[in-house]
Amino acid sequence: MTAVVCLPTYNERENLERMVDALADRGVSVLVIDDNSPDGTGEVADRLAAANDHVEVLHRPRKEGLGPAYLAGFERALADPGVELVLEMDADFSHDPADVPRLIAAAAGADLVLGSRYVEGGSIGSWGAVRRFVSSGGSWYARVLLGVGVHDLTGGFKCFRREVLEALDLRAIDSRGYAFQIETTYRALRAGFGIVEVPITFIDREHGSSKMSRSIVLEAIWKVPLLRVRALLGRL
Repeated sequence: MTAVVCLPTYNERENLERMVDALADRGVSVLVIDDNSPDGTGEVADRLAAANDHVEVLHRPRKEGLGPAYLAGFERALADPGVELVLEMDADFSHDPADVPRLIAAAAGADLVLGSRYVEGGSIGSWGAVRRFVSSGGSWYARVLLGVGVHDLTGGFKCFRREVLEALDLRAIDSRGYAFQIETTYRALRAGFGIVEVPITFIDREHGSSKMSRSIVLEAIWKVPLLRVRALLGRL
């Protein structure tokens, strides 16, 4: 199946070329979505696109958050009628490029595949106790409030079948941070799509800085109950 990996970037100059190289033999195309990185990531992306037929760049004028970047990437990917699968992953090697074929293979029997840290066989590398608590606690919080069985609702390593993204009302998704991951998965569940979690090992980045912030955490805290209320009112 024809697959596109969406890579949102903001100040990922140290990681991007290595990531594109690592994806070169995975049977996928790469769409870099750069939010006008001040460190020159966009220029690196343009150079890589000029040298590699499987790489494309989408330049955005400013940093607006993970959600808007992915939505722009989805729109660009779906504009190609030959694309059957659309993947999300981080550009900083937190997600192992070697796991991409596993997610693609799992999509043969599922509509949405999640690379999961919190199912049997999944794990997290070098995070400290606080970060582990925020991540695992966030997934537990969302799972309980939304009443779903998905273990890793906050993860950002995903493989969507085209039909899922086409069925969702992407313009109604307004989450900007990691709440975006919760919202897209929940909307897919509500639409009746089948979801499979594939165990992965998540490794903290070696280069660059994390995009996690207090505002991202707070957005997820209030966004999750709002999603539940909207669902109960039939507005999701």
